[in-house]
Amino acid sequence: MRIPQPQGDKGSLKWIQIVINDCPEILNREIKSTGDIHEAEKITWVSPLRQDDYAEYRDNDFLDRLDIKLNQRSLNQFWPERGPQWDGLGKSESGELFLVEAKAHIEELFSQCQAASEKSRSLISASLNEVRQFLGVDAAVDWSQVFYQYTNRLAHLYLLRQVNRLPAFLVNVYFCGDDMNGPKTSDEWRAALKVLKGVLVLGMNHKLRKYVVEAFVDVKEIKSPIA
Repeated sequence: MRIPQPQGDKGSLKWIQIVINDCPEILNREIKSTGDIHEAEKITWVSPLRQDDYAEYRDNDFLDRLDIKLNQRSLNQFWPERGPQWDGLGKSESGELFLVEAKAHIEELFSQCQAASEKSRSLISASLNEVRQFLGVDAAVDWSQVFYQYTNRLAHLYLLRQVNRLPAFLVNVYFCGDDMNGPKTSDEWRAALKVLKGVLVLGMNHKLRKYVVEAFVDVKEIKSPIA
């Protein structure tokens, strides 16, 4: 699905649109400083673009947008329709893939699985169980509650990186200083993320950790990007 978005006037929708369209070097710098990515790597962002109605992509359309195919296991075999809607998508010159989830408020971390059909819930459960097992997390830990959005994004990283051997990265962008009273500092975000990882029983050095980028971006820098 291709989902056109309005021009954001607040929150993560506003800031991810601005940073990707007007000052991508800020986000690129944060990605390169915290991820396993070469400093000279050029990143091209393909969503959300102003000339593309700020569209966000999900399901097989996000794969098409990145011009990739899953040859080992398809997305449909792993996840039902109406899966994650990515806040941003990018690709480097060498083919590295960047799947972006953006947040401006701690409350945005909370979510639970809303799949309506038993078939969808069963597939989601099986895939989350597979990822938990790969990461060594006890099966008794329920990944469909509380922080489900985080776990389903992590599951898609697993599908691309581990199952299909594609050089994918999950980029969690945490904006600091949003106008609507979001966290002011990266330390506030880190404290919340420590709780999230504790609930999910995710170790500090789990098998996908170096492919999960935590980018903390101060909105004051976006308002006045360095020339």
